[in-house]
Amino acid sequence: MHRLLLACFLLLGPAAAPAWAQSGQQRAEAAGKSLVGTPAPHVILKTIDGKTIDLASLYGKQAIYLKFWATWCVPCREQMPHLKKTYVEAGPDLAVIAISVGFDETLQDVRKYRDEMGLKMPLVFDDGSLGQAFHLRVTPQHVVIGRDGRILYVGHEANARLDAALQAARTSPGVAAAGAAAPKEEAHYDTGDRVPAFDAAMLDGKHLSLPEAGKPTALVFLSPWCESYLATSRPELSKSCRAMREQVSALSARDTRLRWVGVASGLWAAHDELAKYRDEHRIGMPLTLDDSGALFRRFRVTHVPTVLLFDAQGRLAARVERPGAPLEQALKNLSAR
Repeated sequence: MHRLLLACFLLLGPAAAPAWAQSGQQRAEAAGKSLVGTPAPHVILKTIDGKTIDLASLYGKQAIYLKFWATWCVPCREQMPHLKKTYVEAGPDLAVIAISVGFDETLQDVRKYRDEMGLKMPLVFDDGSLGQAFHLRVTPQHVVIGRDGRILYVGHEANARLDAALQAARTSPGVAAAGAAAPKEEAHYDTGDRVPAFDAAMLDGKHLSLPEAGKPTALVFLSPWCESYLATSRPELSKSCRAMREQVSALSARDTRLRWVGVASGLWAAHDELAKYRDEHRIGMPLTLDDSGALFRRFRVTHVPTVLLFDAQGRLAARVERPGAPLEQALKNLSAR
């Protein structure tokens, strides 16, 4: 009966949800489509209090509810009462774990919010690997894993559909399926490293080899919603995104010695939204949408705006996270090499 109830909710969907909620639910479901029904990966979580949670050790014993969220995310804050209630009522058959996406927030931000809200469930600060494993595309994003270790549901809204998924997960068979392998560890590059050239598909369909051989390159990591969405919840960050965009536009227009390329986060962004952002602000440099977050993870970028400068030999020469004088000085240092 519980599986029939869940199927009904999954098919019906929300009838009169606000636009952002519908968009978020659709994105989460699209991202999780290939995950639902498959064995959850064997990953080990480390909480902000230093504890370790081996998800594989729970498969076959408990259902698991993973909630990806961020302190700056408005619907995440609105859904916190639901998360707290779910944790309090969980019981021994359901593990509830909150995962900060680690994007444009610090561990201190998460600790402060936890204390303010009185959150008692385990909290994890993601380095991007969990977002990769569970196809993170929005905040919040819910991942429900049945007692058999299979992913049962991926969504965005805290509603009856999520509650039905949680109930189905708790009453699913307690025989663990063969777990999926943990994501392979990716290569990371830091300042001073020589970076092998990689291919990137641009918004206009062209492909670029980055960094460009024999020519300095600037990768501008950005988010198309930073200036607008964060204007209220994180006004200083919103101003920083706007200032960096304006500075980069001016620099790229007058300095052709560098190849400037924008790398947009795939969190809460699709190609059409990035194109709209480009057209609205008349951005001339090529743009690529890092929808899987691979480039952000490769260079350990967890904050926008961030500019990475590469010299003509493909070495990562500088990382700049603030507009104005820091970027100007980094460019002078690069040209002096």
